[in-house]
Amino acid sequence: MSYSRGNGSSTAARVIAVVADIMAFIIGLWILMYLLDANRGNDLVDFVQHSARWLAGWSYDLFTFDAAWARVVAGYGLAAVVYLFVGHAVAGRIRH
Repeated sequence: MSYSRGNGSSTAARVIAVVADIMAFIIGLWILMYLLDANRGNDLVDFVQHSARWLAGWSYDLFTFDAAWARVVAGYGLAAVVYLFVGHAVAGRIRH
């Protein structure tokens, strides 16, 4: 069995990119649910909200817009963009 050094790093890079995508997807899903006024009593909505809040804990309430929707979009959106950017940057660095 031959061992290829590049193959392992490619797999690790792919995993990092997928994890970053999933994190950004959860945050983006919460933003969408918030904007569409999803039923907060629903278990799925509750799960997505708590997951997004945990993932974006560092950027939640970072901005102080008067409109609540703007705070949600900016605070959570920043976290999603950072996760995508950093995750894919790290994955690209590992690949090369």
